[in-house]
Amino acid sequence: MPKVEIYTKFFCPYCTRAKALLKSKGVAFEEHDISMGGERRTEMLARAPGRTTVPQIFIGDTHVGGSDDLAAADRSGQLDALLAA
Repeated sequence: MPKVEIYTKFFCPYCTRAKALLKSKGVAFEEHDISMGGERRTEMLARAPGRTTVPQIFIGDTHVGGSDDLAAADRSGQLDALLAA
């Protein structure tokens, strides 16, 4: 299974929803809390150009997007394909 990373902020309901979906699929992920900005926020902005909101989710080298994008990928079956790669 490819590495799954999620950039989040404290008290973000969309982040909570995205993490719950990943957990429901048994997916281990690395969480980067960018609540206080800093190096990880700069990293997220570089990896997801034009995206300033959280969560931002990456599966391997693929930028999935935010919570709604993750849910749409799950509904379409694309998420399972990404996780199986």
